[in-house]
Amino acid sequence: MSIEKEKLIHRAPAFEGRMLHVFDDEVEIHGHKTTREVVLHPGASAIIPVTGDGEILFVRQYRYAVEQPLLEIPAGKLDGGEDPDTCAARELTEETGYKTEHMEKLGYVYTTPGFCNETIHLYLADHLVKSHQHLDQDEFLDVIRLPIDKVYQMVDRGEIYDAKTLAALAMARTRLMRK
Repeated sequence: MSIEKEKLIHRAPAFEGRMLHVFDDEVEIHGHKTTREVVLHPGASAIIPVTGDGEILFVRQYRYAVEQPLLEIPAGKLDGGEDPDTCAARELTEETGYKTEHMEKLGYVYTTPGFCNETIHLYLADHLVKSHQHLDQDEFLDVIRLPIDKVYQMVDRGEIYDAKTLAALAMARTRLMRK
């Protein structure tokens, strides 16, 4: 059996949130009709910020959905059609208080393609310059500095759980281990 694109027959809104939009879709595939629940997300950018002394800046924040604090690279959603590069630079400054003029795009990942179209664009930033942190009103986090070798020891021990962070660190491993 070959892979065939599913054809949308009908889309009905199920939930409209501030960020997420959920739909009940009726689709046809291989001549059969079925349903899909789909979450549409505006997308996001995430950055591995590397300091001049070989440390990665992480943020530790409580994540309500998983009921625990997570260690993550700085990230945030695209605002109203915002370019991923612009979002990455903005989130770096907002969350860490640093900015950079040297950012390299690593690629992108689909976070949960079984039901959601969220795409996170991943970046590596160095040549950081101290600026000022300006968190959103409902955002509470700590900036954590960790040496690159310790970060990969934590990854290898399964101590970092955030998917975008793990994906970005995997994409950048060879480059970062040379620093």
